[in-house]
Amino acid sequence: MTILAQLRQDYARFPEDQSFDLYAEDVYFQDPLNRFCGVTRYRQMIGFIQKWFINTRMDVHSLEQQGNQIHSRWTLSWQAPLPWQPHMAITGRSELTLNESGLVCSHIDYWDCSRLSVFKQLFFPVSSSRLE
Repeated sequence: MTILAQLRQDYARFPEDQSFDLYAEDVYFQDPLNRFCGVTRYRQMIGFIQKWFINTRMDVHSLEQQGNQIHSRWTLSWQAPLPWQPHMAITGRSELTLNESGLVCSHIDYWDCSRLSVFKQLFFPVSSSRLE
C-alpha cells in the first residue's frame, strides 16, 4: 500500500488507530500550538486528542504527493470536553516531507485561522451543520 493510501485511511479514522510506523523516530512536528521532535511525542499528542476531544473528525479535501513532499488540505472538527460541548473546527493544510527511507521526517500543519479564533469557538461555537 502506498503512503498516500495509508494516510487516507489514517485520516478517515482519525484519531483512532493511526499508523505511527509511517513516521521516522525523530520526526519533526509543528503546528500553531506545538513544536517538537520524536514519534513518541507525536503519538502522545494524538493520544491527547483521542482521550479529551469528543466526536473528532478529520475531513481531507485534497492529498497529493510530489517527489518527497506530501500536501494535504483538511478540516479538523470536534466537540470540546466542556459541559456545553461546543462544536469547534479548524481548516488548514499539512506539508509532510519523506526521508530517503520513505518515512515522514517532517510534518508541519498550517491553520487557516488564528489560535485566538479557535479559542473563541469555546464561547461562540461553529454550527454543527457546517461540520457535515
